[in-house]
Order: sequence, then C-alpha cells, then structure tokens
Amino acid sequence: MHIAVIGSGYVGLVPGACLADFGIAVTCVDNDARKIEMLQRGEIPIYEPGLAAIVAKNMKAGRLSFTTELKDAVAQALAVFIAVGTPPKEDGSADLGYVVQVAEAIAEYMNGYKVVVTKSTVPIGTGQLIE
Repeated sequence: MHIAVIGSGYVGLVPGACLADFGIAVTCVDNDARKIEMLQRGEIPIYEPGLAAIVAKNMKAGRLSFTTELKDAVAQALAVFIAVGTPPKEDGSADLGYVVQVAEAIAEYMNGYKVVVTKSTVPIGTGQLIE
C-alpha cells in the first residue's frame, strides 16, 4: 500500500512518518520546495520530540519520501491525506481555500480509485464539499 500526505508541516509530517514506521510506503508532498529539500536532507522543520529519528529510520528503509510533485504522489497512492493549513478568516471561521485547492488537484491527477482523508482541522460538511 502507498499513501500520499499532502502538507508536510505539523498536521502532515507527524502522521506521515508514523504511518511509514508501521511499514507503509508514504510520500509527503509540499509546495514549499525549501521545506522538501530540508526534509530530504533529514532536517526537520518543526519541533516534535523523536520525529527526526523516525523520519531518518524510514527514509533509510525506503518507506518515507518527500516531493513537491503532487501528480506523481497521487498517481501511486491508494489513500491521499489532505493535511494543509486552515487559517482563520476575519470572522473566525476556517479558511478552506488550501483544502479545496488540494482536493481539486487530487481530482485532476486521480488515475483510479483513491481514498481521500481530510486530516486538516475542518468544520462539519467539509467532506461533502470536497467530494
């Protein structure tokens, strides 16, 4: 099984690394090329105790990789996790712009059946919206 995790910050990197540690092939995707380059060198851009060791172990085992290429990651994945930011709008509601943008890109690159999981913090009804 192969999983793609879209978003390599706090919301995506930790579960992506942990899923890889369970033996699943995981590709973490981010549109921030600098962050992906850091991760490919084994540098962790967030603070999470023990994460660096889990990332290094699973990169070495070939179960965890990092890329900016969403199309390739979606094409090879059975499940795709949307793990992008949902910053608050001025009225305090969640800005789902990034979630919707990623969902549309996933739809564009789908090459067969995919399970799409929303890992981002989103309000009720977001699953129906992105469907």
